[in-house]
Amino acid sequence: MNLARMLVESARRTPHAPAVTWQDRVTTYAQLAARVSRLATGLGSLGVGAGARVAVLLRNRPELLESMFACFAGGLGWVPLNARFTASEVAYHVSDSGAAVVITDDEGLATVLEAGTAARVVVVEDAHTVVPDPCTAYDVVLAAGTPDADVVAVGRDDLAWLFYTSGTTGKPKGAMLTHGVLTFTTASWLADLTPLDHTDVTLHTAPLTHGAGFHAIAATARGAHQVIAPPGPFDPAATLALIDAAGVTNTWMVPTQIVMLTDAARASRPALPTLERIVYGGAAFAVPDLRDALEVLGPRLVQLYGQGETPMTATVLTPEDHAAALGGDHPERLASAGVARPGCDIRIFGADDEELPAGEVGELVVRGPSVMLGYWNRADATAETLRGGWLHTGDLGRIDEHGYLFLLDRAKDMIITGGSNVYAVEVEAVLTEDGTVRETAVVGVPDRTWGELVVAVVAPVDGASTEAVEAALRARCDAALAGYKRPRRYVFVDALPRNAYGKVVKRELRERLTTPTGA
Repeated sequence: MNLARMLVESARRTPHAPAVTWQDRVTTYAQLAARVSRLATGLGSLGVGAGARVAVLLRNRPELLESMFACFAGGLGWVPLNARFTASEVAYHVSDSGAAVVITDDEGLATVLEAGTAARVVVVEDAHTVVPDPCTAYDVVLAAGTPDADVVAVGRDDLAWLFYTSGTTGKPKGAMLTHGVLTFTTASWLADLTPLDHTDVTLHTAPLTHGAGFHAIAATARGAHQVIAPPGPFDPAATLALIDAAGVTNTWMVPTQIVMLTDAARASRPALPTLERIVYGGAAFAVPDLRDALEVLGPRLVQLYGQGETPMTATVLTPEDHAAALGGDHPERLASAGVARPGCDIRIFGADDEELPAGEVGELVVRGPSVMLGYWNRADATAETLRGGWLHTGDLGRIDEHGYLFLLDRAKDMIITGGSNVYAVEVEAVLTEDGTVRETAVVGVPDRTWGELVVAVVAPVDGASTEAVEAALRARCDAALAGYKRPRRYVFVDALPRNAYGKVVKRELRERLTTPTGA
């Protein structure tokens, strides 16, 4: 089934219901379906036929959702780009995907033009936009289309979304997410994370080019009202006010946002009577911070684990799991990623791809309908990653006797010092227990004698003495960790480098620490 049928059916059921609100713009489901149809057929009038790819460089706004569903409807591959990309990054992704069109706006236009791609550029117009030649205005494309065209017939394995990996090592690769993959992912989202209907209100604060985009497909499938947060940096106080004013029932956030939201809510303890679920994932959530969020925000949190290659769909830690752990029933489960989602099979494999017993550490592998078709134009990488019919995630972890997954590290991020394996997440958990530490990341840096040394990069709370913090952390680690796991060096920073999705960029930290100038 073409994913765009989900929008078409919601528009048939509730044509006059609000579909998307952004600032003072409200679009109904009938209007959204018509604009999507116009965009899909308008792109066709530019010679962009089924099977082509369309890259999109936009921050969160309604046209981002319109482009997504228009690509689905026209049988095109949607290629969302990180709005923070540089010109060289845009050039790489457009070239690698072979995109025929790039859709952008005022904020991204200069970057797209600097990238100098051969793709046709379509520009979303705002009040003061000037569309230069030979670019095409978004409204011109809409005007060339028809409002009621049927969606293109597609197969289960036809490309819908080309999801580029974060590129922590080497060049980013495009995970091919098909109509079949995303149909299953949507059904799983609605079953396990946010069981929505047309009365729900979904808030988008995280980039729709990533996890929030999957949430948007689920919300659209149920005809929920989607509210896109105003432009600009994430504002936790304003977000709390928006949740209350708009009657938001569910949202997706990365842990960094939830920590900020918790801090903003600590004093006022807003009731938030409509808010039912905050879905989170995409980065590690320190257990002390998670406990704090649960105590301040209430039992509304649900965790997912997945990668771009199995989009947000592998495991779930339910609100009930959170509440039980907070109440003292299996408290260790707050450090877990939950259990396998129905339809997904997860295992832990050893070095020879043999399954390991419960409790043993190895590589997490995933099998099921949510797994990508493969990597775009990378047959060797596809064969390696999907060998034996399993998605080899590159994540190290263990599964306990009850089926709960505990992630330890990326396989490439594991530190090997003196022949012993050190899992950074274990060390980070000890360090973040100290109330003077705002955030921390543990990495390995090359060492001639030991292979790698364990180094802790620490962002202390404002006003804390770095000397005192380091002394306290050393004492804590001496008491809690074996000698080979303890950081040999502490580096203090104002903040950790993060990508657009809230993940700490450990590659950047290693580069800083291994250059002559250090960090």
